[in-house]
Amino acid sequence: MYDLHRLRLLRELSHRGTLAAVAEALGYSPSAVSHQLSVLEREVKAPLLEPAGRGVRLTPAAITLVGHTETILRELERAEADIAAGRTEITGTVHVATFQTAAHTLVLDAIDRLAHRHPRLVVTFAHLSAEAAIPALLARDFDVVLSEVYPGNPPAPHPGVTTSTVAEDPLLLALPTAWPARSVADLADAPWVMETRGTVARAWSTATCRTAGYEPHVRYETSDLGLHAALVARGHAASLLPQLGRDPSPDIRLIPTGETRAITASTRTGSEGTPATEAFHDALVTR
Repeated sequence: MYDLHRLRLLRELSHRGTLAAVAEALGYSPSAVSHQLSVLEREVKAPLLEPAGRGVRLTPAAITLVGHTETILRELERAEADIAAGRTEITGTVHVATFQTAAHTLVLDAIDRLAHRHPRLVVTFAHLSAEAAIPALLARDFDVVLSEVYPGNPPAPHPGVTTSTVAEDPLLLALPTAWPARSVADLADAPWVMETRGTVARAWSTATCRTAGYEPHVRYETSDLGLHAALVARGHAASLLPQLGRDPSPDIRLIPTGETRAITASTRTGSEGTPATEAFHDALVTR
């Protein structure tokens, strides 16, 4: 029978890409990881790694093993969830990857609720883009990933990941109160503040302006939505902002666009029934 610890190391290599990254994540030396994978090769009686430039890549046999290891780990995670469900107190740590506005609102509110409901349950979080967070979720660096889904930009499905919507967040046109504009269509000549290129928010904002018949004049680019609001309040730009986390301001006029972004929570398939993960999810959706 193959050694599960060594199978985990091979799986980690498939997710993290290099022996050095595996070693850093698990607290081993690269030589120790390499040695354990060499032992696994002898157990399997087939090569698992082959040279690729200055690193290594998995062979077809290794990829097959990783697939079976994923199945084994999912079943072990389900077993852990079943055992934990029999305990009277929810304890442990939930590691969350989140984006900015969810961290400021949903996550902080959930932490407050859990402090009262389950005081021995700890929540940690880190700001991370969904593109980086989903691989980290599969690598077991996180237990939950919060993501934003904008209209017209559905995320690609990820094998081994279960995703559900936890909130719908209205998207608003934010204008200085002195501006006479009443819709996106009135702002063809106006300066805009938008998120940085390559983000889903930027893609949606740009598409919204193009649908209105023009290419937006983007004078300011930042992922800091507080700075968006400050620029609007001072009369320097228009913006398209989510409602979540928006504080009323006498200097900003908010106009509904009629569209919403979905806020989703993703977990590894098999782990969604873990009491700690369920408790965090319940605290998120309680508003």
